[in-house]
Amino acid sequence: MFRTPLRGVALASLLALASAPLAAVEPFAADYGANYMGMQADGRMTLAPAGDNRWKYSLDVSGAGARLSQSTVFEVEGDRWRPVSGNDSQGGENGLAAMLVKKRSVNATYDWSSGQATWEGDVKPDRRGPVKLQPGDVDGMLMNLALVRDFKAGKPLNYRLVEDGRVRRQVFKPAGTENITVAGKSHKATKVTWKDEDRSITAWIVDDLPVPARILQQRDGRDHIDLTLKSVR
Repeated sequence: MFRTPLRGVALASLLALASAPLAAVEPFAADYGANYMGMQADGRMTLAPAGDNRWKYSLDVSGAGARLSQSTVFEVEGDRWRPVSGNDSQGGENGLAAMLVKKRSVNATYDWSSGQATWEGDVKPDRRGPVKLQPGDVDGMLMNLALVRDFKAGKPLNYRLVEDGRVRRQVFKPAGTENITVAGKSHKATKVTWKDEDRSITAWIVDDLPVPARILQQRDGRDHIDLTLKSVR
């Protein structure tokens, strides 16, 4: 991944883009510097065609003996993207990483013909589903990609997230602007954020970049993963 009325410049900017068309899906590879649970790491985010009007969106983070890999395969139907399958795995190989990062792998299936999502792998029995799907549903990875697209098109940043056997509504709102440097060039980024009682996601979006310039996820007030874009092509 991107309740409160929008005000001032942020509102004017969104209204100006209200009729903008959604951008076409295009492949990219983006490299990030990462801080994962206090450990320095490198991250790579990619989007590549997967055939039959489908795309694979992946994030891989590794360093200090820890690894995190997330991916989603989604299909494009007009202006709508919908998840088909997903994988979320992590683990610590040795030392501190092994203590901080518990090994885990979960596979998700979004079966639109039956209208149900299910999960298998390292997941509790009550989180295996099925969960009933609705048009517009996303998983966590796809929400991150849709957030950039929807912000640029002036669309509501309002998502029904279907993940880990649960359904959650996540609504992002603007949180000001900030200059951020990518590949030695300064960009003006708009911050958008979502939070609940114990977690938050903040993304920094730049108009001419296909991915967030920065993504910060926090849990219980502490940084869980912080990705800062270094380059994209």
